[in-house]
Amino acid sequence: MADARHPEARFAAQRLAFRSEPYPTLATRRDRLNRLAEMTHRHREEIAQAICQDFGHRAEAETRLAEIATLHQAVAHARRHLKRWMKPRRVDVPWRLVPARARVFPQPLGVVGIIAPGNYPWNLALLPAVDALAAGNRVMIKPSEHTPTTSRLMAALAERYFGADELCVIDGDIATARAFSALPFDHLLFTGSAATGRKVARSAAANLTPVTLELGGKTPALVCADADLDKAAERIAFGKWLNAGQTCIAPDYVLVDQPHLGALVTALERTVERFYREGTASDDYSAILGDSQRERLAAMLEEARDHGCRVIPLGETQKLREGTKLPPTLVLEPTAGLRLMREEIFGPWLPIIGVDDLDTALTFITERPRPLALYAFTDDAGVRQRLLTETHSGGVVFNDTLWHNAVPALPFGGVGESGMGAYHGEAGFRRFSHERSVFAQARRNPVGLLNPPYRHWLLRMLGL
Repeated sequence: MADARHPEARFAAQRLAFRSEPYPTLATRRDRLNRLAEMTHRHREEIAQAICQDFGHRAEAETRLAEIATLHQAVAHARRHLKRWMKPRRVDVPWRLVPARARVFPQPLGVVGIIAPGNYPWNLALLPAVDALAAGNRVMIKPSEHTPTTSRLMAALAERYFGADELCVIDGDIATARAFSALPFDHLLFTGSAATGRKVARSAAANLTPVTLELGGKTPALVCADADLDKAAERIAFGKWLNAGQTCIAPDYVLVDQPHLGALVTALERTVERFYREGTASDDYSAILGDSQRERLAAMLEEARDHGCRVIPLGETQKLREGTKLPPTLVLEPTAGLRLMREEIFGPWLPIIGVDDLDTALTFITERPRPLALYAFTDDAGVRQRLLTETHSGGVVFNDTLWHNAVPALPFGGVGESGMGAYHGEAGFRRFSHERSVFAQARRNPVGLLNPPYRHWLLRMLGL
């Protein structure tokens, strides 16, 4: 297993290996992608068990859906399109430089580092690796210290399926993560909180390492006046309570046309009853990862109660042998100063706020930091256009939640405080490639006419 005390040695080995093979062939890249998919498929049961152990309970269907299937889909998409992505792209040459030719040559960067969080410990560690391997790079992964069982399994399997100079996993604590982020990677991708993301960016800046940061934020769901409330409630409930709200693109709060607030609350109550018939005891409902997260969420909800918010728990807290399940909970009309509305919730609490009109809703959204996603329930083309042109977010989804993340051809990434840079599919291939400019001058060309001494009549004729 990778020695967490010496990530520098693993980095040096990968950099040396890359120098000996700076441009892997299409066959080599596809082979590495195949091994990543085989590693995940063959050991899917062990992966699900490890994640469940780390959480205390993680619904197996959620692990298969959000961790296993998404990785296979990403590998299949990359394999299918990789040959086209690798081809140099011809670009136009100004007529004054004809017959010269120009193209863009996508070149592997070298060694890519990935720092992953614990909420989706397999997916968010290996999905960026798909793009990095497709682009021809070597990959080092630092999985979350909050999911030790999964991290150890990932490290052991990586050693079985890959050479350490191809892909390796550095398991370890926060000190290991700090040492990892200080390595002079050719690119570093971090997924996690904004506070930690700032530290990672500062550490990477010392080496002028370019970074991609996926940071989350407070993702709004807007339920417009023309929305089908039952459908909106179903899609919001799915997006919010998948993984008990521990999803960076989960709806963080809901804005609803004021006259429909009560009806939406009722629709959400019915939906939760239908989704989780045994309440939090349902095997389909997941636990909160870590005691510190549970305590943070409890304090957040207690503050809302103390300030007079109406709190509607849709189940009971369930203590497990290891871990805790917190119930889906609605919080009506919280004020802007509460932690619930200032911080990313990252749990099963769902604030719901009534708004008078679309202008009020747009003002509410645009006055706050730009989120990783924005969900809107409306069929009104004019409203959709206003949302697209007057707001900013990493992604926009109409009449659903989360599923844009399952489209490999769509770039995934934040903007502003929700992150920088995007990956997935071709966007990920380009993120982990250097777009090298190539200019080839023809043997016979007219550019010599532009040498000194300058012919001013020629410059005027050329518009120079």
